[in-house]
Amino acid sequence: MRTDGTRPPGGASLPAPTDASLLTLLGLSPQEGAVYQLLVDRPDSDPAALAGRSTGPAPEVERALGILVERGLASADHSDDSAPRYRAASPVLALGPLLESRRSALHRVESLVADLAERHRSARAHAAGAPIEVLSGAAAIRRRLLSMQNQAVGEVCTMLPPRRVPAVLTFVENHDEVEHEMARRGVVMRSVIERDWLKHPETATALATYVAEGQHIVVADKVPIKLIIVDRRIALLPLDPEREGEPMALVVHRTGLLTALGSLFDEYFEKGWRLGASVPGPGPGDPGQARLEPVDRQIVALLHVGLTDAAIARQLGMGHRTVQRRLHALMAEVGAATRFQLGWHAARSGWLDETPTNQPESHRS
Repeated sequence: MRTDGTRPPGGASLPAPTDASLLTLLGLSPQEGAVYQLLVDRPDSDPAALAGRSTGPAPEVERALGILVERGLASADHSDDSAPRYRAASPVLALGPLLESRRSALHRVESLVADLAERHRSARAHAAGAPIEVLSGAAAIRRRLLSMQNQAVGEVCTMLPPRRVPAVLTFVENHDEVEHEMARRGVVMRSVIERDWLKHPETATALATYVAEGQHIVVADKVPIKLIIVDRRIALLPLDPEREGEPMALVVHRTGLLTALGSLFDEYFEKGWRLGASVPGPGPGDPGQARLEPVDRQIVALLHVGLTDAAIARQLGMGHRTVQRRLHALMAEVGAATRFQLGWHAARSGWLDETPTNQPESHRS
């Protein structure tokens, strides 16, 4: 019977055992790690054959083997009346998922440490009474953006001009990272976007999805500055939007500047066109609306927020001339001599989403 330190059949020497404690990083006990490593070199061994100085007596080895079998790290053969014999599972298949799980956990811890460091720096700056902080680098700005939104209690206000430099956080990334959680907490999300965003069908589709989930988004002809305000107590905006290389941003705490930024947002939000999740269908008993086909309703809604015929065609996947032909047909049907008159008729007839854009009372602090 072999014990720890004997040679396997054929007289070949076993490789020197590695530090069994390393496997504790994957959730194994030191004894389980030692037994597993020895079993890798000694397949079809019984507990007595694996007992030794590093693994312990046979009863303890048998308990460790039972745990390894339960966790899928080993298998037991009970085919005869003698003591069961054990075989190690493939380290790649058995330990790989454990390694990936630990790696994922470490990434989450790393993200938490970075977030805590950012919050620590912010708290110290706020305690020192500094009205403005300067952030340098995309990673630092991204962390602060996410941290601010994660700490939001009542409201997050955003202004978004067209992107001229790579974004530190895209629409989709921000939505996936924090917006679902903010919605769960009841945080109101209000945004002002520049009309040019709607020229991109993918972005327009994403924005419509966000509106359907409860966000309040309005469209303005021009948006002067990129800005996010959280609970009217802190804001973040680029220091120089056209800067090449590493971006920089300002974090503004409760000051007159923050009040001015809040007023700027309110002005643009109140004057913007409310973006709908979809173009409403015809109302009951309205023959004028009943004749309006869904695609024409979409065309009128996009025309209403200021898109050109070419941009409408791209978003709806139609030809430029098809859009123009349908618009001319609508104008002829309602007797509109100009597109302005068509827009007036659309609003009067309920073709558009007439949800008011005035902000809720709860945003004021």
